[in-house]
Amino acid sequence: MAPNETDDTTTAGEVEEPRAGRRRAARYIVPVTVMGVAAATIGLVPALADSGDPDLPDITAAQLIEKIAQSDVERLSGTVKITTDLGLPDLGGLESGLLSGAAGGEDGEGGSSADPSGRLTELASGTHTLRVAADGPDRQKLSLLENAAEYSLIHNGKDVWGYDSASNEVYHATVDEADTKERSAQRPPATPKDFAEEALKAVDDTTSVKVDGTAQVAGRDAYRLVVEPKQSGSTVGAISIAVDHETGMPLKFTLTPAGGGSAVVDVGFTKVSFDRPDASTFKFTPPKGAKVTEDTEQDRAHGGFGGKPERGPKPEEDLAKGFDGLRMLGEGWNTVATFDTGAGLPTEEAGGDLGGFLGSLGDQVKGDFGKGTVFSTRLVNALITEDGTVYVGTVTKDALVKAAEAGK
Repeated sequence: MAPNETDDTTTAGEVEEPRAGRRRAARYIVPVTVMGVAAATIGLVPALADSGDPDLPDITAAQLIEKIAQSDVERLSGTVKITTDLGLPDLGGLESGLLSGAAGGEDGEGGSSADPSGRLTELASGTHTLRVAADGPDRQKLSLLENAAEYSLIHNGKDVWGYDSASNEVYHATVDEADTKERSAQRPPATPKDFAEEALKAVDDTTSVKVDGTAQVAGRDAYRLVVEPKQSGSTVGAISIAVDHETGMPLKFTLTPAGGGSAVVDVGFTKVSFDRPDASTFKFTPPKGAKVTEDTEQDRAHGGFGGKPERGPKPEEDLAKGFDGLRMLGEGWNTVATFDTGAGLPTEEAGGDLGGFLGSLGDQVKGDFGKGTVFSTRLVNALITEDGTVYVGTVTKDALVKAAEAGK
């Protein structure tokens, strides 16, 4: 019989509870990382087929979370399929350009199509296939497979290389050990383990966590860990994590919305091996005739994968520093972040066609906070008031408006 713990619901009180402030900030960081840089303020293929429910020893939710925390997999190779369906409005490709430019990508300053800070934002929408490999903290490779082309990001010792085969452009940077650790904490999530770690930071006493049977993913026997909000008003329906029985490594991550339909995020291995990859996997020499862009101080200011970030706060503290007066309203899964942009959206009268266009993408609302526009995706809702105050969270539109009224 596969484990099915209908009564085994755990809260943060049963496992080591992270700092309250970090947990609340993490709740906001999760949708931000899922959507890519600035998409949260405006807003996988179907789940991988299981080939049966393997018979595994019983395990509690607390034990499975601890198994994930203690997982020490450093060597692996495989193929990952990731699909993100946030329900963003169709802007004819404009949204991709905005994300890339905001991240300092090929349309921003820096100019190289091989710059990883722009290319990795592509994972914020659509379906992608990745080849991944790792051999300890000093050697990793991620390849984004495209039609008749491939983008690769390689970290080998002090060298970081980005290569776009379509344009034959190369991006090169050097990093030291401190840079590597800080960059690992800031790069966008790309594997089931990345997403699972962010989700589990949000576990608290407003969360139900249980083991819900077993599965087989990429030929590996795994437990299913299901994380669900206890509160009403959240746009998150459930998070399912398939955890490898032997290693404790997450093999698949699926986030389904409370509103039903296909998964918002579905990322999982289709093939995986925990053998040491061949050393040649991480070797790279710029092809003949390739345009090579070396890392510069200006690139570093963008905070790209290859850049050398300034020493400073942790990612959640950087988030607060980046917005004027960032505050958290509410608790648990109904937490809403609010900050001041200093300027509201252009009105149709003042902004002309642009103001009318932006207004058409959202719903007009009013309350104690004044008037504003709510921009919605399947996961994140954001309210921008006329005076430029933003309220954003993984909550329904009604819950967001109530939070804005209470927080005014």
